[in-house]
Amino acid sequence: MTDSAILRVAVPSPLRRLFDYLWPADLGPLPAPGCRVLVPFGRRKVVGMVVEVTDHSDFHLSKLKPVTQLLDSQPLLPEPMLQLCKWAAGYYQHPIGDALGTALPALLRKGEAVPEQRHTYWQLTPHGKGLPASALARAPRQQQVLQHLQRYRTASRAAFQPLGITLTVLRQLEQKGLIEAVSTPLLQSSDPVELLSETPLPLYPQQQQALDAIELHNFHCYLLDGETGSGKTEVYLQAIEKVVRYGRQALVLIPEISLTPQTLSRFQARFNCSVVVLHSGLTDRERALGWNAARTGQAAIIIGTRSAIFTPLHKPGLLIVDEEHDNSFKQQDGFRYSARDLAVIRASREEIPLILGSATPSLESLHNCQQQRYTRLILSQRPGSAQQPHWQTVDIRQHRLSAGYSRELIEAIQQQLNEGNQVLVFLNRRGFAPTLSCHQCGWIANCYRCEARLTVHRHINRLLCHHCEYQQAVPNSCPECHSAQLQCIGQGTERSEETLEALFPQYPVIRVDRDTTRRKQAMQAMVDRVNGGEPCILIGTQMLAKGHHFPNVTLVAILDADGGLFSADFRAPEKMGQLITQVAGRAGRGDKPGTVILQSHHCDHPLIASLVQQDYRSFSDMLLAERHLAQLPPFRHMALLRAEAADGQAAAEFLQYARQCAEQLLPASPDTGYLGPLPAAMEKRNGRFRHQLSITCRERPRLQQLMSPLSVMLEQSPLGAKVRWSVDIDPQDMT
Repeated sequence: MTDSAILRVAVPSPLRRLFDYLWPADLGPLPAPGCRVLVPFGRRKVVGMVVEVTDHSDFHLSKLKPVTQLLDSQPLLPEPMLQLCKWAAGYYQHPIGDALGTALPALLRKGEAVPEQRHTYWQLTPHGKGLPASALARAPRQQQVLQHLQRYRTASRAAFQPLGITLTVLRQLEQKGLIEAVSTPLLQSSDPVELLSETPLPLYPQQQQALDAIELHNFHCYLLDGETGSGKTEVYLQAIEKVVRYGRQALVLIPEISLTPQTLSRFQARFNCSVVVLHSGLTDRERALGWNAARTGQAAIIIGTRSAIFTPLHKPGLLIVDEEHDNSFKQQDGFRYSARDLAVIRASREEIPLILGSATPSLESLHNCQQQRYTRLILSQRPGSAQQPHWQTVDIRQHRLSAGYSRELIEAIQQQLNEGNQVLVFLNRRGFAPTLSCHQCGWIANCYRCEARLTVHRHINRLLCHHCEYQQAVPNSCPECHSAQLQCIGQGTERSEETLEALFPQYPVIRVDRDTTRRKQAMQAMVDRVNGGEPCILIGTQMLAKGHHFPNVTLVAILDADGGLFSADFRAPEKMGQLITQVAGRAGRGDKPGTVILQSHHCDHPLIASLVQQDYRSFSDMLLAERHLAQLPPFRHMALLRAEAADGQAAAEFLQYARQCAEQLLPASPDTGYLGPLPAAMEKRNGRFRHQLSITCRERPRLQQLMSPLSVMLEQSPLGAKVRWSVDIDPQDMT
């Protein structure tokens, strides 16, 4: 015990603990929890966050170092958000310093000050005001700026864009001393006279019932289980309208960056209030500005991807997780949190409602509805004249394929194009072909760093590993027998694009995958082109399955539906059913009826038959029954310990030690099970050998009571220094 004030600080460190520092009196009053401080850590100085202020320490006063600098006069994270991060760090067995860092934009993690939202505009200098309007006749663009400012006095950068005035022109005038840039703080705008800029759509009875059932003044979790195209977004919008009118904020989580532009445009078209977006595609400054607008209440609506769940809100009123089943909400490395599950905890702590929306709800959410923890709100129809698509299966065991396409499918595509409609072809495999092989000796191009084949990408003439990003040039001959008879085996989106262009040369083919959407605005440009309404063919991966509304798509073709039927991951059938249903839901969303053609080698498989002949609800009921019999999540709670090393034996030995420690803490029983250590489904990846150990418990608290001390024991073990290891609570990917 000491008489001095001690700060317990979370620093970016792999250690699962807080660090004690002395508070020097000359730095002023004690900082509150949630403030950043600069502290010495080893030989470095790092930015940490104050978590507790106390007068006790387990270390002698002489052992403690003083804080170097206070970076914030007021807490950046309010108490509820600080507590949520502490809870998440404990639940997911992750160092608290890293967890708290996730809640801050990168700019603030580096120790920078919170950026101030400012309004920048251009105006004439005294010298510029004295020039006649006809000046600068030899520089028409500069003359146009001069005349514009003489008329309007000031203008923002955005005001010049419609005139075709670039920043270069403005800088040239600034260098001549004719105009100057002025920057002023952007004050929080008052509430608009009219919140809505467009009239809400009329709700059909099921939508109205769902909206009426959502209680906006306390915590409850609602699962909005709506068929694809059933109008879930309109329910979101009208619920948000009520919340904003109450003077509160709404946070909307979406799974992918690619969905942000269309989501933002729809929200901005509806509301006159401030709407900000938060995702990894923004610059550090843009993200910090949006984060601060949410924290201070300047933004009424916040749209973000996974990490936005940690965004502090000034007056929280509503949380929405759209496409709640999507795996993108689960962080797969580092701090392995689930944004969907944290949304439940956050909404409960802040006493606000949570809406989980999906056409293909996760089995966990459906189970919570069965246990009456959530309220299930069903939308079983599409608004207006739109109808659910008609399904048709093609057993490709009995058909000769042309580059992966059956004759029935080719004829159906041709018919829809002839009628002026659009077609979507789904193939969840990018590149030209997944395998390059030698016809002469059987050699196959494999990645030397992974247990995986290299994918042929013809447009860049490279072989790529989609797991470790290794790449090499496509060889001209076989490296084993030197034969020139190299052949591409299998279909990728790039190869399918070529096939479709050859089959339908008079129609544009638009490929949508990670390769074609790397450039900023590329995805939005594609969406705008499709929404132009001209007949075309879309070929792409799962990027096309998530939330897009293409009213002129009347045919969806699924080239290969068999990927999830025989996987080692017990979640694979669920993911397969969700993906197929989501892709199929892109058809018939307008006034024209839609058709889904599904090609499969196993059309008679019970899971395929359930999806096609019944619906996702029957499919999910079947999977839940199987999970219950097998005692797998959501009927048991799981933790997955992963270890990887250049020496596979070291990884296996570490996990064997982990199992021994775990069984000493909690012996195996009917309520507690251990499996492993076993090699991962892809044992070698990026030059390292991977093993895993799974632990299941009937009760969630029992699993936490085991994992907390076990994580500390493994952190302190010498074996842990020889491997990379991680703890994954509620894992979503078993590979």
